[in-house]
Amino acid sequence: MKYRKLGESELKVSVLSFGAWQIGDPNYWGPGGDAEADAVVKAAMDAGVNFYDTAEAYGGGESERQLGKALGDRRKDVYVASKVSPENCAPGKLRQSCEASLQRLGTDYLDLYQVHWPFHDAGAEEVYGEFAQLQEEGKIRYIGVSNFGPTDLLRSALQHAPVISNQIGYNLIFRAIEYEILPMCQRHGLGILAYMPLMQGLLAGRWGRVEDVPVVRRRTRHFASSREQTRHQEDGCEQLLFKTLGGIARVAEHEGVTMATLSLAWVMARPGVSSVMVGCRRPEQLERNLAAVGVKLRPETIKQLDKLTHPIKEHLGANADLWQAGEESRIR
Repeated sequence: MKYRKLGESELKVSVLSFGAWQIGDPNYWGPGGDAEADAVVKAAMDAGVNFYDTAEAYGGGESERQLGKALGDRRKDVYVASKVSPENCAPGKLRQSCEASLQRLGTDYLDLYQVHWPFHDAGAEEVYGEFAQLQEEGKIRYIGVSNFGPTDLLRSALQHAPVISNQIGYNLIFRAIEYEILPMCQRHGLGILAYMPLMQGLLAGRWGRVEDVPVVRRRTRHFASSREQTRHQEDGCEQLLFKTLGGIARVAEHEGVTMATLSLAWVMARPGVSSVMVGCRRPEQLERNLAAVGVKLRPETIKQLDKLTHPIKEHLGANADLWQAGEESRIR
């Protein structure tokens, strides 16, 4: 395993980290249970993965519970992060959310506590003041944000708290953060925690046509607004998407690696990325993802992938919200 400093903190996190959404939200990912979570989390710890991310919103807290149970007495050997929902980012509510997360995780402190999405209903100064109080009490070590764009970073988080990281969607077919967010995070010393590096299976080559993609996973702005469950009003770029995926698959074949390994290795190679977050439900899935840690892409391969995916980057633009467009974007 390789490790990198998370922002300007003292945390050295594994370049591949464990996203625990999949182990506690059966409504989205399908049925699973404690035994499954226990096996994959223990396999991750044995492989040197030392950063585990969850949220109170994942399965209504079930993800936190399963993760805490699986970590058991090895919790002290890893870093645990959770996230508070924006509706709970208010004085009093924030503390209640933090303490509830600690109880579900079976721990007395979080290494990183993050704002899941930007909040606008409460005074930022008061909310981040409560974060600071939780830090002073030792209930959280560091403060982070998730899904924050340049406006919310500057007007909210960076003004009121020593934020160390921004967790945000980033992958070969969704490069929106490269326009403004990634450069800003680098300027201010924030580490990027890149989620959805395989675009929920698209970059693992799981589906060859739009119709094969599960309905719940074709709600992003890549797909037409006429698709079921979408929330944006854009045309999407379905033809370009699958043309690009085909090109990535050919590069992977030429490099002698799987499409998923290539895609993960590309995100790991991006400047400013501290850790790439993957969700796994079984040890064999984890093992396949771990292969990317040992892959060092040649500069010419990275340039080829950048060029290949530039049209889709240009089409989707600088809006880093995968699901909502225009004035409805939650990432500003």
